[in-house]
Amino acid sequence: MSRIGKQPIALPSGLSASVSGNVLTISKGSVKKDLDFKGNVNVEVKDNQIIFTPKGDDRSQRAFWGTYRALANNIVIGLSVGFKKVLEINGVGYKAAMKGKTLELALGYSHPVIYDAPEGITIAVEKNTIIISGDDKQVVGQVAAIIREFRPPEPYKGKGIKYQEERIIRKAGKTSKK
Repeated sequence: MSRIGKQPIALPSGLSASVSGNVLTISKGSVKKDLDFKGNVNVEVKDNQIIFTPKGDDRSQRAFWGTYRALANNIVIGLSVGFKKVLEINGVGYKAAMKGKTLELALGYSHPVIYDAPEGITIAVEKNTIIISGDDKQVVGQVAAIIREFRPPEPYKGKGIKYQEERIIRKAGKTSKK
């Protein structure tokens, strides 16, 4: 039995949910997010809660039960609170600046690195940190990973772009033989 799937999702005030066929729609005002659960689970909306139950008792049905509950919970959290990732820039001369919806990075290359923010994602730059926020957890994480890939942190001096909570394992430099 799925411990995650058993837990109902409480809808905060301002959010509404409806089920039609195999599509769960969660909306906040004019913003709507759909989750197509492809008929693998039963979904009910009762008393301001979303309840998931497996259709069958085989292993794959139970796996989908917890997965779709987690995806729906991420949609509810995204629409009510939002998701945020913070990246730090370390290195002499490394800097970032926003120009409209475009992030411009100076990362030690001969040219600036330009990244256009996708729809629904907000990027803010404060000193040496880049703050990525949005209502879709997957897209926020993907944008953070793409920006980090422009200059991942190196293990000797720690220069590059890293997640705020990331710990870089440092290597010792070369030593001379005597």
